[in-house]
This record gives sequence, C-alpha cells and structure tokens, in this order.
Amino acid sequence: MTDVSRLPGAAHHFWQWQSRAACRDLGSGRFFHPAGERGEDREERDAAAKRVCAGCPVRAACLDHALRTREPFGVWGGLTEEERHARLAGVEPALRA
Repeated sequence: MTDVSRLPGAAHHFWQWQSRAACRDLGSGRFFHPAGERGEDREERDAAAKRVCAGCPVRAACLDHALRTREPFGVWGGLTEEERHARLAGVEPALRA
C-alpha cells in the first residue's frame, strides 16, 4: 500500500477567492466568447462581463491570477485577453472606435 501521509494537503486555499466572485453562479458564456465572435456582438459580451467584474469583491485576485497564469481566453478581473496580453507586454491596448 502506498504511504500518502507525506503528500501535501489540498490546495483549495489558492482558489478560495473564487467562492466569493460575483460571477460564481453565472454561466461562462458571458466571460468566454464563442469561436469566431467578432465586432459588436463581442464588444457587447465583453462589456456585460466587465460590468459584473466592476462590482466584484475579488476582482484584484482574479486579475492577478489571470496575469500570473497567462490565462489565454475570456474576461478575468475586468480585462479581456487582448487587454491582459497588452498589459503583460507593457503596451496600452488600442482604443476601439
């Protein structure tokens, strides 16, 4: 039998902030765009997601997680994937017309 007494405990404390997130009971479709979504539809979905993030008590932790793990998709902590990529690259994203 394998001795598991020395294995590390559960790492749930790393994710505990998610249980307090404003999005916790919302569908992921608001935060992750479907393949091929562009233009006004995507802008409206992003804006709706950002409204949820704006009042979220764990917005900073969420954004920190997304930046540290380089989340490739979705709105996290109030930023889209393009906005996070630009922040990590040290450039300001282009303003949408």
